Amino acid sequence: MSRAIELIKPSSFEPDHHFYPKALNSQLHPMVGHFFNLGHDRILKRYGHLNPQVDLEALDKVLKYQTKHFFWGGSDLFYVTTEHGNRKMVVLETNSCPSGQKSMPPRDDADEYRGYRYLIENSFLPHLKKKRLPKGALAVIYDKNYMETSGYAATLADLAKEDVYLIPHFNNEEQSLFYKDNQMYFRYEGEEIPIRACFRYVTQKPWNRIPPTCKTFVYNSTLVCLSGGRNKLLANKAYDLFNSELAGTGLKISMPETIKDVSKLEIPLWVQKFGGKAVVKDPYSNAGQGVFTITNERELDDFMAGEYSYDQFIVQSLIGHYEWSSSSQHGKYFHVGTVPNKKGKIFIADLRVMAYNGPQGFSPCAIYARRALSPLEKTPPESSWEVLGTNLSIKKGENQWESDTSRLMLMDRKDFNALGVGTDDLIEAFIQTILTIVAIDKMAQNLINKKGSFRYKLFQTLDNDASLLSEIMRS
Repeated sequence: MSRAIELIKPSSFEPDHHFYPKALNSQLHPMVGHFFNLGHDRILKRYGHLNPQVDLEALDKVLKYQTKHFFWGGSDLFYVTTEHGNRKMVVLETNSCPSGQKSMPPRDDADEYRGYRYLIENSFLPHLKKKRLPKGALAVIYDKNYMETSGYAATLADLAKEDVYLIPHFNNEEQSLFYKDNQMYFRYEGEEIPIRACFRYVTQKPWNRIPPTCKTFVYNSTLVCLSGGRNKLLANKAYDLFNSELAGTGLKISMPETIKDVSKLEIPLWVQKFGGKAVVKDPYSNAGQGVFTITNERELDDFMAGEYSYDQFIVQSLIGHYEWSSSSQHGKYFHVGTVPNKKGKIFIADLRVMAYNGPQGFSPCAIYARRALSPLEKTPPESSWEVLGTNLSIKKGENQWESDTSRLMLMDRKDFNALGVGTDDLIEAFIQTILTIVAIDKMAQNLINKKGSFRYKLFQTLDNDASLLSEIMRS
């Protein structure tokens, strides 16, 4: 992968460069294709039929909600159940720079760009046209996932009919981006070029080199990351606030029981509260980093012996096998898991649902699943991450990543059947995803004052982590 700025010209999109090989010639499962074609009206009708307690007017408002800051996102969800057979989709986290396009089968034979086009054409460009922006170029900035970011750049060049700059923006490396009069600029071939709008796929501490607000339209801004898109602590507070707002509508963001603002020394007490089994998270990491599954004393001791970059953690109830899941205030949830394979093995899998916001509201954009490395067994594992961890990213070093695609499950005719989910589950996952996006968008609105500036003091009261606060770039 090149670290140099690239000039992407129109008519440069090559599918081979922007999709995993296993996705290139895949065929979308008919049930998933049917889900993508449902539209708001049929989703409302079906969801209301199965959930008569839900206020459909409230759900319609959510589906048609116009975001102000959080324009596209992806939620990771677990398909879980109780001993009484009460199944639901539970949100693990929502990501403000989600991957997924490279894993998505085409919706039809002529669908060359797939999700790249849907997102750029139906979300990025319409939001761009609504903004009064300074003069400048279009750019895609990234620090990970070159396959997709270059795909977005090539698609944007084709649809905007102009050159797009693909700009690396890695943490702790020499930067091409800088700011003048609160507008984003970059240096290229001896020139200082202003940026009027950029598509951002910067994942590692993006707030330390991109301010929460600026004159350049940033899709999504680091304000969204701080408000919950890459801040699990604030995301959980956003979910609680929005759930309070939704009270009485029958709608609710489903999530594991979560203890917030936890110092390292407190963690053993909260793990004990969950019956000795819990998930501890560094709120500001992603791609599977900073997540610690604890099912025994050794794993807790290993965690406590570690050194960490931040002062605050969150502790969540652990969802595993029925025999060794956490007991929480919501009862005991356990994984539905995949359909048993030919060896009779069931695996934990999560579902990534990516959605975007456009003039008509929310639309699904891409879906894929990831399974754990080792099967789910009745006996608690010695190394729980192999059974519980589903993330495919493998960190090889500073700003160096690989992906374990052997555990990737596509929405194609082969993999989808193994997931054991149906149309109603996909609808539930989509609704949970957009509820979290709305919740984080509302939090972002609260963190901006009337002049459009970031409210640092309010943010500090919500997330008083000195290490994080010291990283936030001031505009």
